[in-house]
Amino acid sequence: MKVAVVGCCHGALDKMYETLELLQRRHNVRLDLLLCCGDFQAVRNEADLRCMAVPAKYRHMQTFYRYYSGEKKAPVLTVFIGGNHEASNHLQELPYGGWVAPNIYYLGYAGVVRFRGVRIGGISGIFKSHDYRKGHFECPPYNQQTVRSAYHVRNIEVFKLKQLKRPIDIFMSHDWPRSIYHYGNKNQLLKMKSFFRQEVESNTLGSPAASELLQHLKPTYWFSAHLHVKFAAFMQHQANSKEELPKATKFLALDKCLPHRDFLQIIDVEHDPSAGDSLEYDAEWIAVLKATNSLVNVTQSSWNMPEKNGLHAKWDYSVTDEAIKEVLEELNHNLKIPCNFTMTAACYDPSKPQKHLEPVHTINPQTTEFCAQFGLTDINGRIQQAKEEGSARSEHEEEEEEEEMDSTGSAEEPSEYNTDNSGLSSINPDEIMLDEEGGDEDLSTCSVDPSPDHPPDFSASFSDIRIMPDSMAVSSDDAMDSTNEELEKSGLSKVEEKSLSERPLKRIGGSENGNSGVKKIKRRNQAIYATEDEDKTE
Repeated sequence: MKVAVVGCCHGALDKMYETLELLQRRHNVRLDLLLCCGDFQAVRNEADLRCMAVPAKYRHMQTFYRYYSGEKKAPVLTVFIGGNHEASNHLQELPYGGWVAPNIYYLGYAGVVRFRGVRIGGISGIFKSHDYRKGHFECPPYNQQTVRSAYHVRNIEVFKLKQLKRPIDIFMSHDWPRSIYHYGNKNQLLKMKSFFRQEVESNTLGSPAASELLQHLKPTYWFSAHLHVKFAAFMQHQANSKEELPKATKFLALDKCLPHRDFLQIIDVEHDPSAGDSLEYDAEWIAVLKATNSLVNVTQSSWNMPEKNGLHAKWDYSVTDEAIKEVLEELNHNLKIPCNFTMTAACYDPSKPQKHLEPVHTINPQTTEFCAQFGLTDINGRIQQAKEEGSARSEHEEEEEEEEMDSTGSAEEPSEYNTDNSGLSSINPDEIMLDEEGGDEDLSTCSVDPSPDHPPDFSASFSDIRIMPDSMAVSSDDAMDSTNEELEKSGLSKVEEKSLSERPLKRIGGSENGNSGVKKIKRRNQAIYATEDEDKTE
């Protein structure tokens, strides 16, 4: 079957689907599935815009709301993971995954599904070491710290995925696995993105959590986005035993969506011709969720996953064939994911803008149904419970404090230090930030710039889209000086297309300067996000 993979979509669904349909007509191909590697931006309304970790001037409605409302329907089944520029409040409703719109499925914080017998997994968000060992404690309304920490990868999701033993065909992450650049044309990458050099040479570019998963899962394909550059690599894995067959992963990072020529890749994937066209649960993954349910944490406290170090009675949560069989029997061997999409928020109406719409913490019926079916903890329900218990404790403490004031004449002076460390930052060279100018502004204000109601005009030209062959041969680290021609000779064939005339919104990098009162943007970010002047002259 033919699978299309795209990088950062940034909410431009109309453009993306129109491009795919034009491609299918031009080349007489039929796409069976679309995968998106994060920054999908499933924004339903103005409240969702406030939950995106970008300055207000970059909050634009784009076109997802048309698919959410039912005005439009995705022409191809779409499966996506979250990135670091998302309506976090919306995706948080579906921690175990679910439909964000008809025919558009979110994999959750981490997830595995099946389509036509092909096993597809993914992990949402990006890696930040200072949040990695915390629970999923965030909920709207977010503050300046939690609006960012909400999309940071947690160790529990990595731990769950590492319990999988059966082969994975396709895996997605938003940020790259650390060290993957050593298995592709590193010199060519540094020619395109010279500001990566220091991080590549110090081996700090990318996610160590994703690298850990890559080494464990050894999927046939691994797709990423985030860094807004196309890069291919081929990683040969070492066998863990003499009995294990050698495995290799074809890695591909994709550029952001239109107008970039490298935003899309099409691959041919072997599938089960007898399987139906419905998206299905993965029985092993469901069994792992059930086995690890007791580990769910919704606090800010840092904690380590169980490991074989003498401190834990149990550290292996992988599942047996019997446990998988039990899941199949629970479902009567019908693994089809129900099409139970439900609107849980008002949809944006261009004729009736609601700029002061506030985000609320919502428990999605899809999650409620999923948790009830498999006996899992509803993470949002647990967060809500913790909030209510915290409020009750606060009221009790206030009463005790008032009594103390009555008896002593004064209450204890508050500490002059901020004891909330949830917003502490550490250097993470892999987090691509949009221009941080105004980054400290109040999240309660936002600028809403709706997309035009008419489809974009296409010129006679179209984007250069490559179709990946069965094997993606890429030069090894010993042959980094190979040219693009040599890469093409190694098996990357082109479908010659042309470029779209319409340009999407550009992210604008701020200028570095020595003013201590002005936030600085990494030089790497400045180069990734083109300036307005450059955009106008293209």
